Amino acid sequence: MSKGPFLPYGRQWIDEADIAAVEQVLRGDWLTQGPSIGWFERSFAEKVGVRHAIACANATAALHVCMLALDLKPNDAVLVPSVTFLATANAVRYVGAQVAFTDVDPDTGLMRRQDAEDAIARAEARGWRVRAIAPVHLAGQTADMVGLSALAIERGLTIVEDAAHAVGTRLTGADGAMVAVGACDRSALACFSFHPVKTMATGEGGMVTTNNDALARKVRAGVSHGMVRDPDGFTNQTAALAADGAPNPWYYEMPEPGFNYRMTDIQAALGISQLAKLDAFVRTRAKLVAAYDTALAPLSPILRPSARMPGVEAGWHLYVALIDFVALGMDRAAFMNALRQDGVGSQVHYIPVHTQPYYRRLYGGLHLPGAAGWYDRCLSLPLYPAMSMIDQDRVVDSLTRIIKG
Repeated sequence: MSKGPFLPYGRQWIDEADIAAVEQVLRGDWLTQGPSIGWFERSFAEKVGVRHAIACANATAALHVCMLALDLKPNDAVLVPSVTFLATANAVRYVGAQVAFTDVDPDTGLMRRQDAEDAIARAEARGWRVRAIAPVHLAGQTADMVGLSALAIERGLTIVEDAAHAVGTRLTGADGAMVAVGACDRSALACFSFHPVKTMATGEGGMVTTNNDALARKVRAGVSHGMVRDPDGFTNQTAALAADGAPNPWYYEMPEPGFNYRMTDIQAALGISQLAKLDAFVRTRAKLVAAYDTALAPLSPILRPSARMPGVEAGWHLYVALIDFVALGMDRAAFMNALRQDGVGSQVHYIPVHTQPYYRRLYGGLHLPGAAGWYDRCLSLPLYPAMSMIDQDRVVDSLTRIIKG
């Protein structure tokens, strides 16, 4: 098979409109803390149908400030699926709280209600007070939001969605209609990523969405050093107001320390331009996923796609194939190297976080068979909007040669 250009597992789409949007900011007066930030936030909030959107430096920052906003204490715990990127769990530890790892469905990699219930039982046995659930919408599909939201209501828990993979995903909402992930109709907060391999890109960058005014104020303050500029939130009214009773324009207060997690106008300008193409990106990815499903069907049962969640229109970030390497008689490293020799990239999403040395030292060993079953088989194949059908044929041909050859 002739090799073409190397096909990575994911990459950004940047066009002339994106370049022009960034250039306009570079030629203007504001590189950061300017009007593009507010424009991007308002546009994103309107797109997903939510009251508040707060731009951040990246999705890890978004998760961190959300955990800060919950006022978690050292004995409080947050449920986190073990199949996720490190940041979801680490954000809980940043604020000194405990991570209660949950198992996942081995065929979707997603948290289910029973996984959450089992983790609650383990957490309570340790003497922890479970305060929140952080479901991860892996690859663009959503976790079991119906079951998890019912559980959260029953137990008085807060849901913080890690939607880093799910920009553009839609799911059946609480009223039965389709809503965008980020609308927060079953959660308090949702966090997004605009990393270049995600559905839309700002370089680095993230967003928090919420319908809760109080949480929005906490998140916004946490993103910008803890500063509050809203006169309604000031404690020292004497210093805040001029002699005529008008607010002093320079005045701010810091009720609690925050961080410098602000997005730049350069990133925001790119985000505004990318957001205009989001629907097209989602459609292109959906077509590629459907084509993969059809083309790879003859490789079953050695290779099959991850299972699909009902009631979800995924904004696919990843195409994850589940490969039975044991039956194939080939380990994953050798398989990935064989793909690479054909110019095809791949990646593993993810090593279960509970197995990382830090968390093993902190909490000891934990048996999560669903996470192990997912990890043993998962492999992310190339998926991005610039990918042509010829590119995809190369991926399928390489997989077929390796598996059947």
